[in-house]
Amino acid sequence: QCTYVEVEQAEHTHAVVLSRPAWLWGAEMGANEHGVCVGNEGVWTREPLGEDEALLGMDLVRLGLERGSSAREALEVMTALLERYGQGGSCKEEPVPFVYHNTFLLADRTEAWVLETAGRYWAAQRITEGSRNISNQLSIGSEITAEHAGLRQRARSQGWWSGHGEFSFAQVFSLEQQPPRMEAAKARFQAGRELLRQHAGHVTAETLMSILRDKGSGICVDSEGFRTAGSMVSVLPRDPALPCVHFLTATPDPSRSVFKPFVFVAGIKPVPQVRSPTFLQDPAKQIPRFQSSVDRRHELYRRHQAALELMEQDQERGQKLLETLQELEKQGLEGMKALLEGTETPHPEELADLFFDCVEAELKFY
Repeated sequence: QCTYVEVEQAEHTHAVVLSRPAWLWGAEMGANEHGVCVGNEGVWTREPLGEDEALLGMDLVRLGLERGSSAREALEVMTALLERYGQGGSCKEEPVPFVYHNTFLLADRTEAWVLETAGRYWAAQRITEGSRNISNQLSIGSEITAEHAGLRQRARSQGWWSGHGEFSFAQVFSLEQQPPRMEAAKARFQAGRELLRQHAGHVTAETLMSILRDKGSGICVDSEGFRTAGSMVSVLPRDPALPCVHFLTATPDPSRSVFKPFVFVAGIKPVPQVRSPTFLQDPAKQIPRFQSSVDRRHELYRRHQAALELMEQDQERGQKLLETLQELEKQGLEGMKALLEGTETPHPEELADLFFDCVEAELKFY
């Protein structure tokens, strides 16, 4: 059972760690036990938006992670389900529907892909070097590695492409009049690309954290009634003997959140402090949906929000708290380096408790 529709069950699903809006089934981003990572962004295209309930892009993120043991396999899972069930339905917990199509980043230890969609149609590009970002707009041009079998025929039948010359997915399927959200995304996309370019050849976990915290570019937002939600950075060593390390904030606005390390091992200690409450009479599940609202904040989110208020009221104490939290993050990053360089071999139990211990420490500081 996904957010709105049911799909056939897979015989086997992989262990996953997900960062997701609490009301729905899918996820904005996450990773699985095989080191596959997927994240998504909303886009608006020439294909009509599906007001009817179908799969959300966020459901596809989770389905790809649960069923794909490599980035390529996750891509195949996601495109097959997209073609079969379509995408649609509101992506926001509000009575007024908010609908979009999706673009995705997929990566594992050896491969990276961008998957972009327009309704049931899609194009994918394999990234073989350097860095790549996405941001609320179609970005795959003519460098298409794989595509929906009927993609070009669809473009021709709609009069969007003549059938001659180069075929650019972004050019053909982008709206001529972009919604304001997508216009703003152009600058953000360019800024993200530029920030990555500046660190070409030596991008580290810290580099990505600093980019995700960048306010000037609009990558990190905390205004206009919208705030950047949870953030995630994953380190995927090429050496299969080394573990993948996933850093998750589990709280919004990364400029004031702590990236905490998570490693897949046996017997992971559950972390109820970052799991949102469930409701018997859930307004997201009752038809008609979203007629009332419930408080879905988990314990860490509540304490984090209270701390933000303090930081705004008392600059000095706020600054002190921020420095303490940055120190906590630094310890996590140093621990990861030691683990990946082989200078320290932590006990499996230590790794199983790692994320829990970091969340506990953060709660204590709050």
